Amino acid sequence: MAKSGVFERDPVMVAKAIELKKELQRLVKAIVEEDDVNLDSMEQMLFALKELKLKKNSVSNLNVNCVNNISNQEMVLEEFKCPLSKELMRDPVIIATGQTYDRPFIQRWLKAGNRTCPQTQQVLSHTNLTPNHLIRKLISQWCKNHGVKSPNSVQYTNEEGLTEADRGHFLSLLNKISSSLSEQKEAAKELRLLTKRMPSFRALFGESLDAIPQLLSPLSQTKCETETEEVHLDLQEDLITTLLNISIHDNNKKLVAETPTVIPLLIHALKSGTIETRSNSAATLFTLSALDSNKEIIGKSGALKPLIELLDEGHPLAMKDVASAIFNLCILHENKARAVRDGGVQVILKKIVSRVHVDELLSILAMLSTNQRAVEEMGELGAVPCLLSIIRETSCARNKENCIAILHIICFSDRSKWKAMREEESTYRTISQLAQNGTSRAKRKASGILDRLNRAVNLTHTA
Repeated sequence: MAKSGVFERDPVMVAKAIELKKELQRLVKAIVEEDDVNLDSMEQMLFALKELKLKKNSVSNLNVNCVNNISNQEMVLEEFKCPLSKELMRDPVIIATGQTYDRPFIQRWLKAGNRTCPQTQQVLSHTNLTPNHLIRKLISQWCKNHGVKSPNSVQYTNEEGLTEADRGHFLSLLNKISSSLSEQKEAAKELRLLTKRMPSFRALFGESLDAIPQLLSPLSQTKCETETEEVHLDLQEDLITTLLNISIHDNNKKLVAETPTVIPLLIHALKSGTIETRSNSAATLFTLSALDSNKEIIGKSGALKPLIELLDEGHPLAMKDVASAIFNLCILHENKARAVRDGGVQVILKKIVSRVHVDELLSILAMLSTNQRAVEEMGELGAVPCLLSIIRETSCARNKENCIAILHIICFSDRSKWKAMREEESTYRTISQLAQNGTSRAKRKASGILDRLNRAVNLTHTA
């Protein structure tokens, strides 16, 4: 071929064209030599060559467009490109170091846990993102001059589904939190509602290190002012509930718990405020304790004692949240010791005896039974007859399992409890029935107790 181009870059098309031309040359030669020629074949080959020519033109035009697009990208000033994506910015924002990035890409960087500028590696003093209106205007003008469709910043939404207007409203509400009492209350109610209904608003709090302290600033200011505290119970309730909503977002859990003011304010809220505030404070601690690192922070802060005290009060609205928080925290070994030290065993047993939230509290008691001091207290506080009566009464296999597991530990730790076990087995055959019909774990524990009882009987007969 005379010219080189896109057509020649496709080896399949090149080979096909060469074969067709050779065949045509052979047919032309045959015509000249007056040989018998199949004109239908010649027509088909000419048609095939025409089709190839059309494909060539189509590919060439496509390539020209691609080259033009590439050229346009190359013409984009470096100031208009996001340093992370290397593409024309749609929503330029400024970070603490003064560098400009495209919002979705710097958000992704921050959500990955990074707290430095990607370009300068400087530690960010905050993670607020400020719209760069000057760059946005220049990009819009450049797009107009080069025939490129300009991104619409008003309609642009990020991966969380938030518009620029949403972000502006969020910042406006946070500013109101630092304003007069009436504006604080108004903003707190709206933030509570928005963070409940819109998961995207919860995510906004994770984008700035200052957002959560700013949200809780009214509580920090009045924490020690007991004479004015009661006046603001509704404000406290709205802010604590907003914090609960924020904590539900998985990416926020670490940030929330590690914000210095949060756990002390939650502990304070457990002791004072409306019952809904206290319950939501417990629910927040439960939600945050999903992370092991947060279990340690919450445990060390002294949260277990007020949780146990709230459990002891027994308000129906708070019981489930409190029990869930204590259970989650006591997964950590150190927190078991703290719960025992803070009177957890006595309070939990008292509630179980009263048949209050037996399912949840038995699970906590079973967890605490790995602590030696807890086992001793259970024996002293009459846990054995209580647990045996639950095994007889309940139809819940899990509760039976927890009861026999706790009894197994108590009895093998304190010989004086075997008498009660023998009497129970003799009167009701409770343990034998469980060894036959319980869960696999319950069967093992019950069988272990029965073996011990049988050995004791055999030794008595031998003697």
